Amino acid sequence: MKYKQLGNTGILVSQLCLGTMTFSSGQGIYQHIGNVGQDTADQLVKASLDAGINFFDTADVYSAGESESTLGNAFRNLGVPRTDFVLATKGYSRMGPGRNDVGASRGHLMDAVHASLRRLHTDHIDLYQIHATDTVTPIEETLRALDDLITQGKVRYIGVSNWAAWRIATALGISNARHYARFATVQAYYSVAGRDLERELVPLMQHEKLGLMVWSPLAGGLLSGRFSRHNQNPAGSRRSAFDFPIVDKARAWDVLDVMAPIAARHGCSVARIALAWLLSREVVTSVIVGAKRLDQLTDNIEAAKIELTRDELAAIDAASTLPPEYPGWMLETQGADRLGPVDLWAGKTTS
Repeated sequence: MKYKQLGNTGILVSQLCLGTMTFSSGQGIYQHIGNVGQDTADQLVKASLDAGINFFDTADVYSAGESESTLGNAFRNLGVPRTDFVLATKGYSRMGPGRNDVGASRGHLMDAVHASLRRLHTDHIDLYQIHATDTVTPIEETLRALDDLITQGKVRYIGVSNWAAWRIATALGISNARHYARFATVQAYYSVAGRDLERELVPLMQHEKLGLMVWSPLAGGLLSGRFSRHNQNPAGSRRSAFDFPIVDKARAWDVLDVMAPIAARHGCSVARIALAWLLSREVVTSVIVGAKRLDQLTDNIEAAKIELTRDELAAIDAASTLPPEYPGWMLETQGADRLGPVDLWAGKTTS
């Protein structure tokens, strides 16, 4: 297992992170995601630790707190020292019927952190992330609350998930101006079938040295190997029942057509190739993998051992690249003469 710096911090995390959305009783929306009980959760956590994974991600909203409780119980059942793992969770989502039982207000975040600490059986959260955009609470209020939680020792680092690039940039500017703790990470959807974040979020993260945690790296199971151009709705698959995240299916079939022979050459699943492609991306800090069964987790972990060739990466990139979009294509056109000597008569670079 390889390890990478968590954003611009001194913490090192494994390039694979165990996601625990499947740790639940399978009620409501989570019946489409998983119903992993405590015994299986213990096995998955142990297998992750044995493979060198030291990074674990959950959220208070996953099965109304059951995921956090199950993960906390797993660490306790296995007797894992607190210093041996980096624990990430998220807050924002509705956790009760009250008008203020949701959001990124100071009140809700303070209550949410205390509840998460209790469920996780710990005195601190290594990485606390705002799970969604709150259109009501001023960003300043959210940042001040997070800074206070760090000062109190309940949270050590902070991150954000599912925010637009402009909003993250605004928050970082406020943190700099007011000397608040800065976001260290962004948790976002990214897959070889969905590269949208490369337009705005990736340049921001690279400029600000933010770590990227990838959720749904297999596009909700679309890249698991069960789907193909000729089998677009396999029976019993999660994606067939819950078509999320949104994906350009036509491009996804092209990508799968390219990855299938590559997987055959490596003697592995298409899922491993999809994960290996993500792990090759410089901006990616850690890829969150979830599982219902031990064999699924084992297959995902094996992706960390795959080294795709330059030609294989180029073929996958060519099939999955995003179509040109303004202002990106205009920036590229107007910036071309900054790359080398220019032939003024031809209007083209000469190098």
